[in-house]
Amino acid sequence: MTLLAVLVVAASLDIESGPKAGEKVPALKAFGLVGPVEGKEADYAADRKDAPTVYLIVQAEHFSRPMARFMKTLDGQVANVDEKARVVAVWVGDKETFAKTKERLPLVQMSLKFENTSMAAFDGEKGGPDGWGINPDAHLTAVVAAKGKVTKSFALVSVNETDVRPVLAELKKAAGK
Repeated sequence: MTLLAVLVVAASLDIESGPKAGEKVPALKAFGLVGPVEGKEADYAADRKDAPTVYLIVQAEHFSRPMARFMKTLDGQVANVDEKARVVAVWVGDKETFAKTKERLPLVQMSLKFENTSMAAFDGEKGGPDGWGINPDAHLTAVVAAKGKVTKSFALVSVNETDVRPVLAELKKAAGK
């Protein structure tokens, strides 16, 4: 019985989320709360254009301390890959979550003090913006992009700072480093 439970859990963790490698980065319109855009909607994909970027789509209901450690670690290392590399984190949820997220993210910034991460909230469904193919079962979807193209998407269910290594490795490849 234990083996069956392990197999079921392992199968449920093998999910896909985010745009496919080689696709153009879709529009990412969200309400900016921390970073260069604050207090208004912006298209983060258009703003980042060809620059190396890690887009994080965060299921707001699953934001946790381990996920915050992942984000803080990524924020601290992303600029070491390329001086133009940045992180764009967009929280998704429902209408009620959107309002709470708008209040919460400035407090998250006060605590974590991100230097290379913009934070925004998406006013829509858990599936995220059109074209992003976000699986709501992924607590966090990390999408690595450069030159306007997706290089790889990571669907993470259990997230902590050890998950930064493969994301940074992909960013280095994408940035040609």
